[in-house]
Amino acid sequence: MKSKDTKNQAIFYMVLCSVLWSTAGILIKFLPWNPMVIAGFRSLISAGVYLLYMRYEKTEFQINKYSVLSGITLMGTFVFFVAANKFTTSANAIVLQYSAPIFILILSGLIYHQKFRSGDIITVAATSVGISLFFLDKLSGGYLLGNLLALMAGLSFASMFVVTGHADQNARSSGILLGHIFTAIVGIPFVFFSPTPVTPSIAIVILAMGIFQLGIPYILYGLAIRKCSPLACSLISAIEPLLNPVWVFLYNGEVPSFFALIGGAIVISAVVAWSIWSGKAERRAVLDFEREPSRE
Repeated sequence: MKSKDTKNQAIFYMVLCSVLWSTAGILIKFLPWNPMVIAGFRSLISAGVYLLYMRYEKTEFQINKYSVLSGITLMGTFVFFVAANKFTTSANAIVLQYSAPIFILILSGLIYHQKFRSGDIITVAATSVGISLFFLDKLSGGYLLGNLLALMAGLSFASMFVVTGHADQNARSSGILLGHIFTAIVGIPFVFFSPTPVTPSIAIVILAMGIFQLGIPYILYGLAIRKCSPLACSLISAIEPLLNPVWVFLYNGEVPSFFALIGGAIVISAVVAWSIWSGKAERRAVLDFEREPSRE
């Protein structure tokens, strides 16, 4: 029972993480900065938040292959997604980034020889279709470079889930911190090449992004990945693109389209059904193991 409660808590952490991640689109609208500058300063603030958390948890900072790879893949997720938004539509960038579950299946199979259940594969397919439907009326062609960058963001996002999912707690936390630091190093120098006005309202927004949209969510993600598989975290994170139009609706009254509502319903239904099915499958596996006669 304790194990089940712990996993449910991990799922809750990942849901809350995704909700906070989803506020990026609406907050960015208030910042008249170059996207790379936004990414850099957001990650700098987030690095400070995460460093305080690591000190509170007495987590040892480590430099090893897992922490460095985690940092690089996290930086890639941020940078490729920001760059994709410069060369393709926001809808294209979001949909293609959330090809991540497909990449997780491929990477986990190739690198860790992990076998997935048919239910996992069906859920990934249903989620991908749902997200595509959600943005069907906004998807556009003719943005080859931007679309390729968005796919790279999806690959980086998947790689981040896979690498952090197989790292221990110290390496995982160190990797997340390094990802923010790397992004700050890459993004902040763009301040010298583009206008970057600073007002009290702009300062509040970038602080909110660094603390609440990125810093705290990655603390929650670090807690969730301890008990949730990389694929589970990736599927739950599909809540993020679904909530973006909700914040837009609250901000300017823009109503989601019919396809958006259908796509959202498919994604939510698929993830909820998968969570219930996965929990039952794990309980059956435990019962079968306990009933198996001793082979000693």
